[in-house]
Amino acid sequence: MAERKPTFVKQQPKFTELNDLVSERNGGRVLFATDDWFAVADNLLKAEEPEWHEGEFTECGKWMDGWETRRKRIPGHDWAIIRLGVPGVLYGILLDTAFFTGNYAPRFSLQAAHLSPEEAHIPHRESKLGGAATPEMLKILSKLGSENWKEIIPMTSLCGGYQDTRHNFHAVDNKESWTHVRLNIYPDGGIARFRLYGEARPNWKDVSPDKLIDLIAMANGGVCVGYSDAHYGHPRNIIRSGRGINMGDGWETARRLDRPCILEADENGILQVPGCEWAVFRLGHNGTITRIEVDTNHFKGNFPDSIHIEGTTELPNTDWSARSWKTLLPLQKLSPHKQHFYMEQDLHTKGPFTYIRVTIAPDGGISRLRLWGYCEHN
Repeated sequence: MAERKPTFVKQQPKFTELNDLVSERNGGRVLFATDDWFAVADNLLKAEEPEWHEGEFTECGKWMDGWETRRKRIPGHDWAIIRLGVPGVLYGILLDTAFFTGNYAPRFSLQAAHLSPEEAHIPHRESKLGGAATPEMLKILSKLGSENWKEIIPMTSLCGGYQDTRHNFHAVDNKESWTHVRLNIYPDGGIARFRLYGEARPNWKDVSPDKLIDLIAMANGGVCVGYSDAHYGHPRNIIRSGRGINMGDGWETARRLDRPCILEADENGILQVPGCEWAVFRLGHNGTITRIEVDTNHFKGNFPDSIHIEGTTELPNTDWSARSWKTLLPLQKLSPHKQHFYMEQDLHTKGPFTYIRVTIAPDGGISRLRLWGYCEHN
């Protein structure tokens, strides 16, 4: 096979392969911010890359794609409270200061808490340019005591938003599960994007063994642990909640360079090609699988020809091909822009499984994968 360029920048930490637990697409939400003068804090959680609009201004100043507070002229510093999409363990963060060059926040710190719904009651936030927290809102927020939350990253300097310095990565050395974080900037300024990379940690003790559940879902602790190619979209996207919103919200590989010049199919219409692409996931909980959904939503001219799903309970190692994989879903022909449903009678083996390998041929993209089944409790 011809050599292919790597799809991820080498200097990115390994934790960036994990799920972004605070992304708006994964349910993250800004609940409070002290100031939204130039650009609202909600922009921090956008899934899209930051943009620069040359010469565009608002009534409050230069339009910026991020969170930017006014130049502080009163005591204190700016901060925001953000709810994770699902409770989880954090392994690392990214503060992207893209395009904030003379106006980025010079320092930050991060605190975290695990709150019950009652403890986390915060009035609905209506963000708008030029806004700021009222004394009444600050009084309500003081009941959270967020200034005393666990500090998981101490005050640390940030670099400006130039191309070679914009990505500020920091590892998190704490394995507790969190529901909320407090992002502090000192004293003011701008940040384009905020990412919290980690794994969801649902309370499996409260899940009945008789309850049908999507065992691979990000919200249920599923995580991508290996893949062959992610040129256009990372495979972690296919375990997000909801249906994909566009092709960028799925797993899409590059076109394989070893495709035959003239394609041929077998008697079932499945293309006979030498190559394939794969992704491996660790389920949120080991279990048996009885129903599968493969969704190629939005993938119309670039869907895979076929899919094959296997499972194993073996412990992880660096060579995924060396495992003893058992067929879960035999080879299936796929169609464009469609939800494909497979019931118990379509499955070869139901498990129990801990790891799942998804193989598509020859290449292409899928939007979502659902593996419905039952937890195996020891």
